[in-house]
Amino acid sequence: MTGLGVGIVGCGNIAETYLRLAPLYAGFKVRAVADIDMAAARSRAGAFDVRALSVDDLLAAADIDIVVNLTVPSAHFDVSRHALEAGKHVYSEKPLVLALDDGEALRKLSASTGLRVGSAPDTFLGGAHQAVRQLIDDGGVGRITGGTCHVMSGGMEAWHPNPDFFFQPGGGPILDMGPYYVTNLIQLLGPVVRVAAIGGRGFAERTIGSGPRAGQSVPVTTPTTVHALLAFQNGASVTLCASWDVRAHRHGPMELYGTDGTVYLRDPNFFGGTAQTDHGHGQVSLSDDGHPFAVANEGQADRRVANYRGAGLADMARAIVDDRPHRCSIELALHAVDVMTGILASVESGGFVAMTTSCERPDPLPPVEAARLLAAHQQG
Repeated sequence: MTGLGVGIVGCGNIAETYLRLAPLYAGFKVRAVADIDMAAARSRAGAFDVRALSVDDLLAAADIDIVVNLTVPSAHFDVSRHALEAGKHVYSEKPLVLALDDGEALRKLSASTGLRVGSAPDTFLGGAHQAVRQLIDDGGVGRITGGTCHVMSGGMEAWHPNPDFFFQPGGGPILDMGPYYVTNLIQLLGPVVRVAAIGGRGFAERTIGSGPRAGQSVPVTTPTTVHALLAFQNGASVTLCASWDVRAHRHGPMELYGTDGTVYLRDPNFFGGTAQTDHGHGQVSLSDDGHPFAVANEGQADRRVANYRGAGLADMARAIVDDRPHRCSIELALHAVDVMTGILASVESGGFVAMTTSCERPDPLPPVEAARLLAAHQQG
């Protein structure tokens, strides 16, 4: 299929990942990058043989069909809105927006223009998570009644040279790491109807540990530990602990409890790994059925991982051509934002918060359909 033209706005750390992995996919081709810092744009462009443009010039470029929005979260809404107004489809990094009203505005603009809006995370399309989706859909552990999720670490300041935004409103573990967990739960269990949470800050400030600003202090103005309860429309109740105040722990990333057994999921920040089930007789590994997004493709020999970021973008590009829904849809992303902002609102209010959005579960991505997204499949 003819590849749609992609332009990337925002040339920070994540842009390198998108640019590096883009050649894996059929259906789109990165043609230009832009940033408010033209030096950053030129640096990325030179490394990956694409054009460096101003943001306005990229939005006006005739050969750009999809704008990939990799700016900081606080700029996601404005950049995505301007791209839609310029007649471009949009694929945004997570979270889609920081406020539900902004997401609704994008949804309405998308509907009125006929332009697509997609959003990361797309890690739920990975082989490990799709294997669990198939297990649940087939009733392999019965009806899911509950679960637990844990995403905990000491924070970002030790390795990130400019971690300020992580610790400001719009950051924090719920809006930064929460999208992976919440989105995966929605694709497995369906929509959430209400949430409740408590939380707080473990430290008033953080010290940058690397880069030219090492030793500088960063104020913390958003919760860095949150314990949340999610009530799903299907009757399941799941707890989520998200914290950057934990030095060590022994919790697994995700567990779901069914009437006939338990499934232990892999980290939804990654695509691969092997999930396990336990029906009361010991753990059994769950086959990923040769899913191409389960194959380890980067990392050191002792820690190879499957990284296929861009899969959601590739699926959206193909969906535009095939005139079908794309899996990383605005409805899914908007519902995840509703859940996460609801959790933070509950921390403030101390009460349950009802969701005002809902969504359908995205279609599963079986191995044969995942393979069609890859350039190697097209060449074969």
